[in-house]
Amino acid sequence: MSQINQIPQYKKPWLSWITLFATGSTLLCCALPILLVTLGFGAVVAGLFYNIPGLLFLAEHKFWTLSISGLLLMILAWTIWKPNQNCPADPTLANYCNKAKQWNRWLFNLSVVLWLLGLFFSVLILPFRQLLNI
Repeated sequence: MSQINQIPQYKKPWLSWITLFATGSTLLCCALPILLVTLGFGAVVAGLFYNIPGLLFLAEHKFWTLSISGLLLMILAWTIWKPNQNCPADPTLANYCNKAKQWNRWLFNLSVVLWLLGLFFSVLILPFRQLLNI
């Protein structure tokens, strides 16, 4: 059996990609439309909602979308930084393990940034605008 087939299932890579997709959907449903309307591109938003039916569903349920993606982020953070995770002693397998760790951390950080953007533009921007009388 080759060493490539013996790569340990250190992480759950599908969890990283699902979390990135979920946080990306919060950006598309919540942050992007508000940003475009703020910049005066309301017709573009109307076209997006007309041509992408799932986008309207996500926007109508933005608190659920943000909550579920936030929960996925917490689960992913736990899988990345849970204690007692060791890479194999074999140098080749250790290299694969370290690359998997690095990719998971990069995807996690990107997902957190996207989630925070979605949270800010869909939930927090209106109270800030009202506070500043804009």
